[in-house]
Amino acid sequence: MAQESKVSAAIDATQLAAIKEKLAGLRTDLAGVLTINLTGKDRKEILKMGDKTLAFVEKALEFANQNPGLVPGYINLDEANKDFALAKALSDIQKEFTPMVRGMEDTKMVAGSEAYNAMLLFYGFLKEANRSNQAGVQAICDELQKRFPGRSSRSATK
Repeated sequence: MAQESKVSAAIDATQLAAIKEKLAGLRTDLAGVLTINLTGKDRKEILKMGDKTLAFVEKALEFANQNPGLVPGYINLDEANKDFALAKALSDIQKEFTPMVRGMEDTKMVAGSEAYNAMLLFYGFLKEANRSNQAGVQAICDELQKRFPGRSSRSATK
């Protein structure tokens, strides 16, 4: 029985190079912006602006800009406007990437699963062929056994 394939696509070397070149261009374009690298703890503790709070911040900034006399001296309104504009722009960019990244993750997962499953079947077939003393199979089985996930070489020799 033939193995069913949910994904049958390829990215050739030329396409991969073009994609990497475009991504390098994006990294270059965003180099002056993507300068923060938060730790897990930072990510957990930082005050977050999501879709709902975005509307609040936008309206509050509108009122603050219309009423600068009400803005306390310890708030840098120019910087707040700049930060909001950056957050909004990055949010718009992220909304374009999120479905693509999810699609890449899903497709990579299915393609990897299909390749792994096929090679598990192949490995099982080789082990049977090895039990039947088929010529040339022992060396392949030994090499694959060393690389088999979840098995150390010490447990394989026991």
